[in-house]
Amino acid sequence: MEEDLSLNLQEKQAVVAEVSAQVAQSQTIVLAEYRGIKVADITKLRATARKSGVYLHVLKNTLARRAVQGTSFEALGDSMVGPLVYSMSADPVAAAKVMSDFARTNNLLVIKAGAMSGSLLSVEQVAVLAATPSRDELIARLMATMNATTAKFVRTLAAIRDANGPAAEVIAETAAEAPAEAAAV
Repeated sequence: MEEDLSLNLQEKQAVVAEVSAQVAQSQTIVLAEYRGIKVADITKLRATARKSGVYLHVLKNTLARRAVQGTSFEALGDSMVGPLVYSMSADPVAAAKVMSDFARTNNLLVIKAGAMSGSLLSVEQVAVLAATPSRDELIARLMATMNATTAKFVRTLAAIRDANGPAAEVIAETAAEAPAEAAAV
């Protein structure tokens, strides 16, 4: 009983269409060889990728080449050799971060290449990209910095008020009214 596991033409077209849609939304694609990795480990990688918003798929290289044909990721075509897992993300850092983090804990996953917005990335460049903070991390840092400046200003005003007693309260009230008066003008 021999079973044919190859895809028919309609199935291949559906796969290419699905991957093409993902490629169109992606800013980054990372290719990695997964030879020898246990199914349980791949399942963990898929779960991590899903949580991070990364599309992770094992594809036939010929279908992947067709999916990236005519896009800014077409340069990856030469790197599509061997058993590869494809990770794609709209976040420029997410795909590289997920794959690099997993490769640190599982030496059987070998990153082969990557591309970001039309630029081909080497393995070293993928590692540098993975070390870059994500968009959400950068926004959180910016907000913390902005909040710290305001909090420090308020603490300084409170310290002046506490040091000078009732006269400082008048100064603090005047300082608080000044922005309201400026806004009314």
